[in-house]
Amino acid sequence: MSSQPHTVLPWVVRRTRLPLLSLRCVDCPSESATTGAGRFRVNANGKLLHVWLLVRCVSCDRTSKLAVHERVPVRAIDPATLDGYHDNDQELVASRLLDPLIARRNRFSLDWTGAWELHTPQARLDERWPVRVEVGFDDPVPVRPERLIAQGLGFSRNEVLRRIKCDVPPRRTRSAGFTFTVMAVD
Repeated sequence: MSSQPHTVLPWVVRRTRLPLLSLRCVDCPSESATTGAGRFRVNANGKLLHVWLLVRCVSCDRTSKLAVHERVPVRAIDPATLDGYHDNDQELVASRLLDPLIARRNRFSLDWTGAWELHTPQARLDERWPVRVEVGFDDPVPVRPERLIAQGLGFSRNEVLRRIKCDVPPRRTRSAGFTFTVMAVD
């Protein structure tokens, strides 16, 4: 009897919408904001550009600006990217929102609650052989592996800790791919 898994299942964590921003509003006590439809504001000051991502407070609907570029020479920005800013390209909105440097500069964090889902293929796990699962992330969604595995397999978290051999600590938050093995029932 071999202990090598004979089935490899690919799981993918995908974004369903843009995450909310944990950002304090200046008008109300709310600490949540959204990008809504995702819009940029581009302003030229001589030969220098300012580019902001507009966000809206969830409670009072006040609009604020997140700095994407400040006082950048026009030639320093790729023309295709500049066109994306003018056209409010949604992929560009997502990439700028998920950029950790922009988040640090503007002092916000992302709230991924309800903004992602796990895509898993159907497989029978009642076989005697172990099953290996490879988890991939399309976006940097922070999630604890034990909770993700419990959701994907329908196990309790205690059963996950008992039946799973994982290549990362299962209680530490991850936002990158990892693999684990589901051991057979004794």
